[in-house]
Amino acid sequence: MARKPVPLQIAEIANGLMDPVLARRAGISTALLGSWDEIAGEEFAECTRPEKIAWPRRDGSEGEGGHKAGVLTIACEGARALFLSHAQGELIDRINGFFGFPAIRQIRIVQKPVSVATRYRRKPQPLRGEAARRLNEMMDGIENEALRKAVERLGTAVLQPKKATRR
Repeated sequence: MARKPVPLQIAEIANGLMDPVLARRAGISTALLGSWDEIAGEEFAECTRPEKIAWPRRDGSEGEGGHKAGVLTIACEGARALFLSHAQGELIDRINGFFGFPAIRQIRIVQKPVSVATRYRRKPQPLRGEAARRLNEMMDGIENEALRKAVERLGTAVLQPKKATRR
């Protein structure tokens, strides 16, 4: 009897594609990036981001386990870098606990913006005329108020008259 193929999640496929690239370019994995909020803790999760791990070259003098610990470069926003430098011993312990072996011996802090700037879009203008009537007809059977508002926002954005684009 043939076994049915198990469907893969998109995250598994993306991680499978990204991990080799991240490992080659930055020495880190998507697992580290995905768990960074828990590793960094509440105090540093929002203002830091791991950038790369610099592994030392192998020269035959590796310690126990055949490897040397690397240097993790962390991007940190502004004045928080000072607090991070004071807490780096604890952070190194957490990172090594995540890896399950002493992977990091030192942290290098680089000050730069970390958070993605959010762009706020203006609310679309309320629909008028035929478009407003069509949207109201589409929402007639929706009883849940939160769902109704969400559909109204979506419908308003979709049914807006198209603006001419410059070329």
